[in-house]
Amino acid sequence: MLPMLPPSDTRPPLSPRPALPIAALALALALAGCAGGPQDNLSLVPARLDQQTRQDGLFTQPVKWSRERPGCQGECPKLTVDSLAFPGHPRLTELVDHALAAMTWVDAQNAAPYDTLAGFEAYYWKTAESRDEVQLTARTRYRNERLTVVELDAAQYRTGMAHGMTGSQLLNWDNAAEKALTIDNLLAPGARPAFDAALRAEHARWLDQHADAIDNRDTFDRMWPFAPSDNVGLTDLGVLVKYQPYEIAPYAWGQPELLIPYEHLRGVLRPQFLPPRT
Repeated sequence: MLPMLPPSDTRPPLSPRPALPIAALALALALAGCAGGPQDNLSLVPARLDQQTRQDGLFTQPVKWSRERPGCQGECPKLTVDSLAFPGHPRLTELVDHALAAMTWVDAQNAAPYDTLAGFEAYYWKTAESRDEVQLTARTRYRNERLTVVELDAAQYRTGMAHGMTGSQLLNWDNAAEKALTIDNLLAPGARPAFDAALRAEHARWLDQHADAIDNRDTFDRMWPFAPSDNVGLTDLGVLVKYQPYEIAPYAWGQPELLIPYEHLRGVLRPQFLPPRT
């Protein structure tokens, strides 16, 4: 879960902001003639637990700081970053930086005037009002010697807004090819309907597990119907799908996570993204 903003008597709770796609950022960083993907018979997901495989994964260093606007006195805007760098892997480090910066921009009609966290910070100090606050977070959700899965989170409160804004994005990184993997890279050709069907079945099981919290299932299903999602991450147990608040459930349910076990995705995922049979 994304860390919440400090409590305040006058600030309303954060409400959702749709996750921002990062495929375009990945393509922008990719070099022409980049090495191709792995062979189909080489599994990128070993049949071991995350606690074991993360020891073989990319080394990370924290990028962590919290600042108020320079020279400000009294009530001041605040910017907090709790991110990661990947020493020896500048393209992944840059992608995380670019993606977090992009997640702060909410104007769909115009391009952001910055594309890095440093650029966003400079812009933010020029435009932020006294009670504005932004939190940007990156953490690894799964890693092994071939794959790195990073979760990116952004939370913003801007003075005068009725609600804050939040967003979450999962990034799957191929360590050898040095490129981001979109859901189209993960799925076998023509397998999107089968993936959505597997996700729908997991969604139904998830609702059954929370039956005690639902007063009327028919009303709940009308208000919070199933929705497909591209926000996916590979793990040692299956494909994780993460939703935004309000996307498939009330705000109080937070950011729901559904896990589709790999045994339900054979023939759906490309072979290299399935663990070997044991």
